Amino acid sequence: MEPIEALERIAFLLERAAAPTYRVRAFRNAAAALAALSPGELRQRIAAGRFTDIKGIGERTGQVIAQAGAGRTPEYLAALEERARTPLTEGGTALRAALRGDCHLHSDWSDGGSPIAVMARAARDLGHAWAVLTDHSPRLTVARGLTADRLRRQLDVIDELRPEIAPFRLLTGIECDILPDGSLDQEDELLDRLDLVVASVHSELRMAAPRFTRRLVAAAGNPLVDVLGHCTGRLLGDKRRPESEFDAAEVFAACVAGGTAVEINSRPERLDPPRRLLAVARDAGALFSVDSDAHAPGQLDWQIHGCARAEEAAIPAERIITTWTADQLTTWTTTRRPPAPRPD
Repeated sequence: MEPIEALERIAFLLERAAAPTYRVRAFRNAAAALAALSPGELRQRIAAGRFTDIKGIGERTGQVIAQAGAGRTPEYLAALEERARTPLTEGGTALRAALRGDCHLHSDWSDGGSPIAVMARAARDLGHAWAVLTDHSPRLTVARGLTADRLRRQLDVIDELRPEIAPFRLLTGIECDILPDGSLDQEDELLDRLDLVVASVHSELRMAAPRFTRRLVAAAGNPLVDVLGHCTGRLLGDKRRPESEFDAAEVFAACVAGGTAVEINSRPERLDPPRRLLAVARDAGALFSVDSDAHAPGQLDWQIHGCARAEEAAIPAERIITTWTADQLTTWTTTRRPPAPRPD
């Protein structure tokens, strides 16, 4: 394994394990510092074992580079790989094998930590055939949400990137805020240009249940919305936040009527919707989207959490849009016609 590859693999495994951001950044910064060297200088430094005088490379990252440059698997990488053999969760493997893509991921254009190309290649390397880039909309300023002009520029960047990553397909999208009145935080004309729209609530989460229900119903019934994201807004663990209150039966009925998929958000601190609401949505006949909501390459692997929850809830794979091909997905987003059932 080349030194840059070893550094990037370590960063991926640290992200997968939800390690502190500063630790991940140390390895990604070191990889960037090496990539900035000319091939000749990199060979000379590997031969001399001299790295720590390069800005962005410290003692641990320098040790990884030296060991990889000597043709050995870095000890730190070997330890992380051994830990990664332990599954992130129980179950979900059959559905994970059936997934073809991911409808919810972020880049450094909003609050993600990596460039668009890095996220796309990481999704490809995990075995996906496609992924949808869904950076935030403008109202979420804390996440550097994209104005209409920035989103248009992002669409041009994706167009330029596509030939480099083909046959993998990077689809255009957004995670659009659902405003308090149920409207969407982006221009309708621009949303209509995108391959897929995830709509989520990020503000006024303690709104009274009747108003919150109307808010979600309006979004679920909007023909521009394809996926209703992390519907309860809950957070688990240290950042604990209670669920938003709403009439789940009414909201999921609106999803079915509008042809809007319910997201099964796989982030460990979300795992949204809760199990009891997954059952309500399943029995209502809703479609689902098992998504990573990744903000870094290693977090793309978190989809297994959502797969396990979907299997536990006995949700048929054919009702999960992330098992569809890219063509099936984009046909559905424009026509609301799901793929024909597969013959037995």
